Amino acid sequence: MIKNFLNEFKTFAMRGNVMDMAVGIIIGAAFGKIVNSLVEDVIMPPIGWALGKVDFSDLAIDLTEGVTIKYGAFLNTVISFIIVAFAVFILIKAVNTLQARAAKEEAEAAPTTKKCPYCCSEIDIEATRCPHCTSAIK
Repeated sequence: MIKNFLNEFKTFAMRGNVMDMAVGIIIGAAFGKIVNSLVEDVIMPPIGWALGKVDFSDLAIDLTEGVTIKYGAFLNTVISFIIVAFAVFILIKAVNTLQARAAKEEAEAAPTTKKCPYCCSEIDIEATRCPHCTSAIK
């Protein structure tokens, strides 16, 4: 019973789309770290400097001792999200364009079959005899 369960899990885990998904998640996590560094280390410092040498990650509202609302860190996270969402949008747009182009090329490809003039079955374009009705094809 347990051996059968483990074999089923192994088959599931080694399926191509599961492995692709795992690679995507790993790359996505690494990309998220890069975007966070871009926002916190490259984008926000010049914006903070232009606004009077403000460090956005330190911006917070003190409600009481020990209770703060860190809206600067939240702002950094929102900007990171916008950059990631835009990058994903660009990626999906590119993939959709490539898929549409491939589908168009496939539709425009030369036909590989024709109809038998006697029985109207689909046959190979180079066939000289119909495999369905055995009629000779010119």
